[in-house]
Amino acid sequence: MRAARPCISKAAAAVNVLLLGGYGVFGARLAKLLVVDGHDVCIAGRSLRAAQTCAADLGCRAIQMDRSQNLGALTAHDVVIDAAGPFHTYGDDPYRLARAAIAAGVHYLDLADDAGFCAGIAALDTDARAAGVCVLSGLSSVPALSSAAVRALAGGEVPSVIDTAILPGNRAPRGLSVMQSILSQAGRPMPLWRGNQWERGFGWSSPADYTLPGGLVREGWQIAVPDQRLFPAHFGAETVRFCAGLELGVMRYGLALFAGLRRLWPFAVTRPLVQVFKGLAGALSPFGSGRGGMSVTVTTPRAHRSWSLIAEDGDGPYIPAIPARALLRRSSLPIGAGPALEAITLAEAEAAMSDLAVTTKREEVPTTFMLERVLGPKFKDLPDLLKAIHQTVGVSRWQGRCVVLRGSGLWPRLLCAVFRFPPAQPDVAVAVTKTVTPHGETWERQFGQHRFKSHLSVKSGKLLEAFWPFSFVIGLQLRGGALHYPVTAGRIGPIPLPRWLLPTSEAREFVSGEVFHFDVVLLAPITKGLMVRYSGNLIAKERGDPLSPPDDLL
Repeated sequence: MRAARPCISKAAAAVNVLLLGGYGVFGARLAKLLVVDGHDVCIAGRSLRAAQTCAADLGCRAIQMDRSQNLGALTAHDVVIDAAGPFHTYGDDPYRLARAAIAAGVHYLDLADDAGFCAGIAALDTDARAAGVCVLSGLSSVPALSSAAVRALAGGEVPSVIDTAILPGNRAPRGLSVMQSILSQAGRPMPLWRGNQWERGFGWSSPADYTLPGGLVREGWQIAVPDQRLFPAHFGAETVRFCAGLELGVMRYGLALFAGLRRLWPFAVTRPLVQVFKGLAGALSPFGSGRGGMSVTVTTPRAHRSWSLIAEDGDGPYIPAIPARALLRRSSLPIGAGPALEAITLAEAEAAMSDLAVTTKREEVPTTFMLERVLGPKFKDLPDLLKAIHQTVGVSRWQGRCVVLRGSGLWPRLLCAVFRFPPAQPDVAVAVTKTVTPHGETWERQFGQHRFKSHLSVKSGKLLEAFWPFSFVIGLQLRGGALHYPVTAGRIGPIPLPRWLLPTSEAREFVSGEVFHFDVVLLAPITKGLMVRYSGNLIAKERGDPLSPPDDLL
């Protein structure tokens, strides 16, 4: 096997780096960092004039090069880095540059943000090892920096939930490749790993708030990056989420409208259309700020840990270049091909951004569960199985069998229709999905093909359950090792319900024979006749295959 080429720290001898796309938004910043570190950098791209202009500013070399044409220039360098993209448009031979680098005995790195491209490069592993070279895809904010943060935050535990967001400032420059990548995803289906199984999501949907150092709150929207495809298997996580943000509300919600249109009418995102969006973004560039950030959170049953950064003075666009800078400060590179999962450590990344206007912060708080906030110390007295079903960290799924009885008469039937309770069935499959939200948990029950859900939260130490527009106070009790859920008060909207209009709940959960059981009896208000009764058992649903999203979700 060929010995690895030397790749040095800042104080060692220079490495010859060929940087494709080195005059782009991220490529130019990576070029500057590598020049500062003492590397011999050659900026390459289709436009020789643009490459020469950028190289003249940095004091490095420039050549004209197209990845689809002659790649003979590779042999004069130790490392080639592809910072061009968009990687999802590389056509029928997406790894042509990587394979040519392997053939030339040159290390290959890229800043890919496309999940399929990043995961697929592992097919070159055998050839890369035989040539003794390093081939890494995604050596950027994701998955290289995000995976480094996850490993540091996990603390030796298996993460239950991994949640990452990248939130640039509005005055940060936008490259056409990044804009095309995001616009191409907007409104289109994407695979999501939630609660140990794959689900269908859509690009630029499901917004959430993220807090950056200094208390800055930004909104992020769901898009596809390599993390969602790679983290479930690599880290064993139950749920993986990634969001990206735009600082200005008019841009966030304008893109949401665009995504909605593409869900109804999946038209192609062409280069001219991207140019239109770039022009609109340019018109709004004087507004907002140059402050951007990144957030990575890892939640386990023990703790909620986060690492975040905020970049000031327009230094945010340097962050995607940090992993490559950090890696090339090492004395040698790992041999083989694959996605850049944990290719660097978080300590190496933080050292590589120490000369930037970047502030990082780590926080940790204990994980608390919804029923624990109601029961207090008594929560620990629950039987282990009963406790486990109420220790949802992100999304948990349960399945079993159930018997459903319904009351007779117009009044019970009307109430069951209002609350969408299931029809009577002597034996039916039941599935329960619990999802943690910023305000509590959503419980979705499925009886055969029939679904209904409620939202549970804690207010002033009391458990509330809402079936919009109704909400009820549950006087949760632990008696004889069983949980009881009596209704003690209720409202319709803001209006309190008198006691005679409250339903009677004789619901309980208990463990018998090492099996979790539920028995829910609801009596109609006024008449106190049976509305519905459903009783059965649940077990945890088996984990799906984290390596293989269903084809219809890709």
